[in-house]
Amino acid sequence: MTKGLNFRRGGIVAAAVAALLALSGCAGSTPAASSTADNPYGLIEPGTIRVASLGDSKPYTFADASGNFTGFDVELFKDVAHRAGVDNVVFTGQDFSGLLAAVANGQFDVGVAAIGITDKRKETVDFSDGYLAGYLTVITTKDSGITDANGLAGKRLGVVQGTLQEAYAVKNFTSASLVRFPDNNTAIAAVNSGTVDAHFLDYEAAKAYQEQHGLVSAADIPSFDAPAGFAIAKDKPAFKEALNKGLAEAMEDGTWKNLYQKWFPGSPMPEQYLPKAEQTATPAPGK
Repeated sequence: MTKGLNFRRGGIVAAAVAALLALSGCAGSTPAASSTADNPYGLIEPGTIRVASLGDSKPYTFADASGNFTGFDVELFKDVAHRAGVDNVVFTGQDFSGLLAAVANGQFDVGVAAIGITDKRKETVDFSDGYLAGYLTVITTKDSGITDANGLAGKRLGVVQGTLQEAYAVKNFTSASLVRFPDNNTAIAAVNSGTVDAHFLDYEAAKAYQEQHGLVSAADIPSFDAPAGFAIAKDKPAFKEALNKGLAEAMEDGTWKNLYQKWFPGSPMPEQYLPKAEQTATPAPGK
């Protein structure tokens, strides 16, 4: 008797639930439609952008003494996110070698770390428009004897795994022995200890390490064929469009220029990211 009563009650409850669902359907409101309206960019958490970044890549992205992320890319992205209507932006440090995969598989909404746009990387993620161009630098000790790129022959050269510097070194420094590191800090420590003879990294980051550790630049190499962009998953067209719109506005109203002057004082400024009225020549290809 008790079991039969429970089955009958279960049937009544199921019928009531089905009726409610049917009524909800007639009202024209579905969970999918509501989700899209509340979260147009397809973010992991509506109203919050979760960013994979680097904690040791001055002046692009780095953690300050309080553990807060700052730098050119950080300030620019927060400005662009605000223009897209999102002010809650959470940065988390990652090893660069796994950063793009973490964005592609949905662990983060976007990767922000002066990430050069290349065809190979486009196989994994999509990118915003480019927003930065610059140089690459070979950094070494004052007594290493390395004074130019040719001096790398037979030397141990550090690179951060997965970076443009690694790809460039593989292609162009074939006579050097490459040693791969997870980040710049570890590589610089290896230079100082003599574990490697030099490290190949971004020009702007190299300047900070030179000042901090008394290192010197052996070669500054132009790199304008892979502009830095924000990395996003391939199935986020609305998010990409919003980021591109915000970037264009930040460049045209002078925000990009002001941030560049703040974080890269004295460095050559790529004109393609300046307001159109300030561009004096045909923009060169991005980094």
